[in-house]
Amino acid sequence: MNDFSPDWLKLRESADVRARNRDVADVVSARFALRDQASVVDLGCGTGSNLRATAQLLPARQSWTLVDHDRALLAAAQRELTAWADRAELVDPAETPTAGVGYLPHALELTKGSLAIAVRFRELDLARELESALSEPVDMVTASALFDLVSEDFIRALARSVTKAGATFYTVMTCNGVQRWSPHRPADNQIQSAFQQHQMGDKGFGPAAGPLAASILAEEFRLSGYLITEGESPWRLGRNDRMLINEMVRGHAMAASETGLVDAKTIENWVKVQRTAAETGHLDVCAVPTAAVRF
Repeated sequence: MNDFSPDWLKLRESADVRARNRDVADVVSARFALRDQASVVDLGCGTGSNLRATAQLLPARQSWTLVDHDRALLAAAQRELTAWADRAELVDPAETPTAGVGYLPHALELTKGSLAIAVRFRELDLARELESALSEPVDMVTASALFDLVSEDFIRALARSVTKAGATFYTVMTCNGVQRWSPHRPADNQIQSAFQQHQMGDKGFGPAAGPLAASILAEEFRLSGYLITEGESPWRLGRNDRMLINEMVRGHAMAASETGLVDAKTIENWVKVQRTAAETGHLDVCAVPTAAVRF
């Protein structure tokens, strides 16, 4: 599995949902409590898990634009959302809005409980087409497990675009660098240090912000006059999460190996340890525009 495969995203989805910070989510819910509809852009949408977890916080009528660079992930998102909904209708391509770049020739009309959700799909390379992704009016920009992979410059550009739109910003599952394994082994810290070095490499957006991403996001929006709410959202994994723990061990070992900072024998012995639990730190951030913000 790689970090962006449908299998990996499906494996981690339940852990993501459990970990979401309730206080930050409540701020999002309160922000839209008096609205009867909301429009949302989801950046780096993967298989649509962020929509599935966030929709319950928003008004009864919603329109989502799911943005990803990988058409296969967008196709997986369509399938997963169709299976998740109580009712799903594929909109005729002739009825799908065509303004803007990258819209795929299909859309979904979903019903989930009392929610009516319209979903469009856009294939865009956010490293080069962020401005296009946020070119239409939007009430909220959101993302999950994205910003530790992008550069500080990208975060600044994102904050400027969201502020210009006057939109609410909500992101979840941004890694903060905390990683604990059970049972603990002396090599854990060495592996984690190498993993973080790997994480801060270029993922297509320039040198990644890694565990500094959440604090950079908060500061950029704070400087724009937004009100910031932050909260921890750690994975706390146990015996029922064995597949996810094993996949994390494999991913850490591969990343550490690629850096050349840890010798092969140390990595080999480290991987052999049977982990019974793990904690991975994340932060959720919501940024809300205030009356003081001027455009």
